[in-house]
Order: sequence, then C-alpha cells, then structure tokens
Amino acid sequence: QVQLAESGGGSVQAGGSLRLSCAASGTTLSSYNVGWFRQSPGKEREFVAAIRRSGIESTYADSVKGRFAISRDNAKNAVYLEMNSLKPEDTAVYYCAVSDLYSMIRRHYRYWGQGTQVTASS
Repeated sequence: QVQLAESGGGSVQAGGSLRLSCAASGTTLSSYNVGWFRQSPGKEREFVAAIRRSGIESTYADSVKGRFAISRDNAKNAVYLEMNSLKPEDTAVYYCAVSDLYSMIRRHYRYWGQGTQVTASS
C-alpha cells in the first residue's frame, strides 16, 4: 500500500518561507512523477507544482512561479516544496500526490497524502 506523508507546514508572516517534505512508504517514490496541490476553504484543490521521476523537469502554476521550487531526492525517497515570499493567498492545506503521468491534472494522481496546513498572515 502506497502511503504519502507531508510535513513542514506551519504559520509564517507574509514574505516568509517554508519547506514542505513528502515522504513515501510502501513504494519507491522514484517510480512516480510527483505533484503538489493545495486547497483552501471553499475552493477546489488546485495544482501547485510537479516534478518528473528523474527530477530533470518540473512545472509550476503561474501563481507560484518564481517563488516556489519543487525538488526530489530519490535516494531519500522524498520530494520537497520550497516556498518563498509567501503571500496570504498561499494559505491552504498542501498535499503531495503521485502519478504515472507527468501532469497538472488532479484526476491523474492515484495516491495522496493527508495534507499539511500552511498559513501566511499579513
């Protein structure tokens, strides 16, 4: 059974930084493309960033481009999301998920973590 666990969320002032981690058990994370999504109250879960199995290519939502960076360490079976210059509108629960496809589409992702709360206050 594939299990994903996010960590690293918290509360920061606007302009601050956080680093989220996604750890996997029951699988080798290098077998999958990995995505980060987020969901704030009353809104749909939205794509944030994705990275290929190899780690060579990544893609971002326009809203986070230039501020967030996704990376992976296949030796540690982990994926990270470095978030800088956080804005109040970045406040959400952040989820990592895995897919056989390199995709920005939520339904392409098979397994999901439970999420970690990120709050950026002004």
